[in-house]
Amino acid sequence: MLHQHEKLVASALLSGAKTVDEICSASKLGRDSAVRALYWLKGKGAVEFSEEARASLELGEEGKRFCREGFPERRLLAKVAARGEADFSLLDGEELSIGLPWAKKLGWIEIFSTQRMKEIRATGKGRAELAAPYPPEEACKKLLAGKPLSEAESRAAEALAARGDIVSRRERTEIANPRITPEGERLVAQEGPSGGKAEVNQLTRELIATGKWRDVALRGYDLGAPVEKIYPAKPHPLKRIVSRLREIFIELGFEEMEGNVIESSFWNFDALFQPQDHPARELADTFYLMSPDRMEIPDPAVAKRVAKAHEKGWKYKWKKEVAEQPVLRTHTTALSARYVAEAGKGERKAPGKYFAVGRVYRNEATDFKHLAEFQMVEGIVVDEDATFPQLLGVLREFYRKLGFEKIRFRPHYFPYTEPSLEVDVFYEPKGEWMELGGAGVFRPEVCLPLWGKYPVLAWGLSLERPAMIMMGLDDMRAFYKNDLGWLRETPASGAGLG
Repeated sequence: MLHQHEKLVASALLSGAKTVDEICSASKLGRDSAVRALYWLKGKGAVEFSEEARASLELGEEGKRFCREGFPERRLLAKVAARGEADFSLLDGEELSIGLPWAKKLGWIEIFSTQRMKEIRATGKGRAELAAPYPPEEACKKLLAGKPLSEAESRAAEALAARGDIVSRRERTEIANPRITPEGERLVAQEGPSGGKAEVNQLTRELIATGKWRDVALRGYDLGAPVEKIYPAKPHPLKRIVSRLREIFIELGFEEMEGNVIESSFWNFDALFQPQDHPARELADTFYLMSPDRMEIPDPAVAKRVAKAHEKGWKYKWKKEVAEQPVLRTHTTALSARYVAEAGKGERKAPGKYFAVGRVYRNEATDFKHLAEFQMVEGIVVDEDATFPQLLGVLREFYRKLGFEKIRFRPHYFPYTEPSLEVDVFYEPKGEWMELGGAGVFRPEVCLPLWGKYPVLAWGLSLERPAMIMMGLDDMRAFYKNDLGWLRETPASGAGLG
């Protein structure tokens, strides 16, 4: 028996329809309904058709906004060319972060230094560009209007697919050359216009109670038929991995630590026995803040003990004003220092086990396994009876629960732990061992001033690196590109996502 939609589609084909659009027009069915009916008919041998994979480009929300406001590099060029020369203060945030690097890459501007500041000047090439349409901008406008693109605009649109949510590439399977078969003609002729029994979409209580279900035909559903994809709301993949990490630590009996990303140098460096002249504290590695200009050390007694440890261990005069400098924390170990100190004052339980997953900041170049802003997985065990083998056991169990088996520990040096180690996992796509983080036992110079006891087991591990491996990525920057296509296609579960 043919479904009512199958009859409509078959009738459209018999009437001469040759495309899906013509079938929809003749049958008054929506595209999804017509496509489903074609696949049902094909399964019954009533129609034949071929399938073609077609790629299309779609304009994202950022691309629509750029159509209205102009591309950042184009806006920047217009500002600079209008003034002859311009300093950075004339540019808005988007022009600085997006427009400046693109305008420089395209050769539209040059940057030079004056006695006062860095300034920007339009090049001859840049001025010439202002007189001509900008292909990426024209491509976006045509995509928005649904118009065909020229060859240059198509190339520009393809390139924009790598620039966030401006343009995205979408692939879909299209039905081509549908035609009815002799079997289809026979089925249509056999059933006639009415098709026999009346069709219903739901088996209701009334149909069952009255026995009328015997006189109707229930609509069948082909669960394998292709339909338009829907994209339900779901957490970001990295968010789901963070949730899994939290579950693992809670299963292991840990409590979560919390704290701010703006921290004093005291908790970020000094409390961890990192000397005030250490290279990592220089601007080359650390982001210092202009406001607030200082962060007061809350417990003078703790500060006094820390200062004494520095002066005795590192042989220099410790300065309170250096310790009060505010920074964007370079590691979540600043949280561990605070919690160990609170254990020393009886504000936290000891023995105790604590963990944190938090954002940290380092002034360094980015590549496939390094970011200037990333997240760390922190943990400490505050226990006088804790041992180094227990630390290795916790780390092995943690990574085992994440699904990693090929792990190694290597001796390393950190200013605040002894012994110290690095944790590596073998990364198959790159064919190399990848460092996942560091661990060790806090030195007495850290534990005793803060807690008054020893030892404390500690680790600071990368979040994005293992997440990249779990999801089969070869570049951790993928997590922060806001690529809508990737976010939509990433499964809501599996691959360690919970």
